[in-house]
Amino acid sequence: MLDNAEMSDVELLLDGAFGPLRGFLGAEDATAVRTRGCLADGAPWPEPVTLPVCAETAAAEEIELRDGEDAPVAVLRNEAPWSENGCHYAAGPVRATGEPAGALRRLRPSAAEVRRRVGGGPVLAVLPAEPLHHRELAQIRELARTRGAHVLVLVRMTGPRPELLVQAVLAAGPHLPESSTILPVPLARRSDPARDALLAAHVAAAYGATHLITDETPRPGPVAPVEPPPVVRDAEDRWRPAAEVPPPRRRPGLGGEQVRELLDRGDPLPAWFTTPAIAEQQRRLHPPLRERGFTVLFTGLSGAGKSTLARALRDELSRHDHRAVTLLDGDVVRRTLCAGLGFSAEDRSRNVQRIGYVAAEVTRHGGTAICAPIAPYRHDRDAVRRMVREVGGFVLVYVATPLSECERRDRKGLYRAARTGRLPEFTGISASYEVPEDADLVLDTSVLDRDAAVAGVVALLRERGWVRPWTSE
Repeated sequence: MLDNAEMSDVELLLDGAFGPLRGFLGAEDATAVRTRGCLADGAPWPEPVTLPVCAETAAAEEIELRDGEDAPVAVLRNEAPWSENGCHYAAGPVRATGEPAGALRRLRPSAAEVRRRVGGGPVLAVLPAEPLHHRELAQIRELARTRGAHVLVLVRMTGPRPELLVQAVLAAGPHLPESSTILPVPLARRSDPARDALLAAHVAAAYGATHLITDETPRPGPVAPVEPPPVVRDAEDRWRPAAEVPPPRRRPGLGGEQVRELLDRGDPLPAWFTTPAIAEQQRRLHPPLRERGFTVLFTGLSGAGKSTLARALRDELSRHDHRAVTLLDGDVVRRTLCAGLGFSAEDRSRNVQRIGYVAAEVTRHGGTAICAPIAPYRHDRDAVRRMVREVGGFVLVYVATPLSECERRDRKGLYRAARTGRLPEFTGISASYEVPEDADLVLDTSVLDRDAAVAGVVALLRERGWVRPWTSE
């Protein structure tokens, strides 16, 4: 099953947007790209597009590639499998297994078809990862006018709801030059910004672009980089080239942080900033904090009071907040979602990551997830944070009740069993607990009663804008 980044690579390979590549790279090409910035035959290429697999899969002649929902999307003819530093890779051309599925996929013709549509003159590409507002639209129109270029908008499908971003950019269509082309492109972000920018330029060229609007530092590539021209808001609230508007008649715009603050509060975006149709799509893409989902993850030793606080917080939010609340308590989850897992380090990680996946899905759909596993390892807590923050809010609460107090409570007799060796790999005794140094809130239930501790969590949620003050207060 492919992860999101691998799925993006497969789709772009099938579309012909990764030309000259026909599939995943073998060892010689991957090494050449990493060391020289080109394929083994000398063709420029900025990023090794590889597919890591297990050893058994690497030995197969053909490999069926499936998406995150386990649906087949392509077949890889594994012509040149290779290994490096203990990792195995499949390599070879890919072909689609059937007709494209999904509304966004049907909006995206092949790169060759797009080239036929836009060819015959200069083509100005832009790859937005955010909605286009009046300022950006004015810049695009000015560049298209001065260069006599066709405009090609390749919507970079990023974030948890890429379909909303596509709709927001499509809403800008009437304000782009006539006959502009807009299509979604599943181009995943690369960790290296310079390589990411250069790969974006290659994809734009594959779709027929001759120029690319970019804020990145220009580098030699397949298309000519063009910096967005300076435009300003004049006294009549129109966006015009800066040279046409003297300083006394210029009015301030909105910075990115100011826009986020307006969206977080649910305040309307000004008419001079964007159109009503784009503003509506922007609100769908970034709803107010009070309408987004969030997760509270309690972590701490067994007996620290996590479950008690989680249940009390659930009751408090259920009475006063509009969101549906899902409680993912450690003991209950182990009997259901994580049944069959043991207490090895690997199984502990699986337990927490399964909880994180469910919490992220609850958050994605606007609900509240309250989780209370021990979550002893930093890397697992970080993984949950990343998953959840892609779709909503995340709060990590460390229940820092001392080990001695946890042992004193020990109503299940777990610590006694661990001390006598009858319960191996028990967190805090025979297995490690990595104290979170990045907790949003630290609570010690040996000095705080339940109500005071829960009040502290609610106060933090209010401070960050995720919940409103209760109407009874």
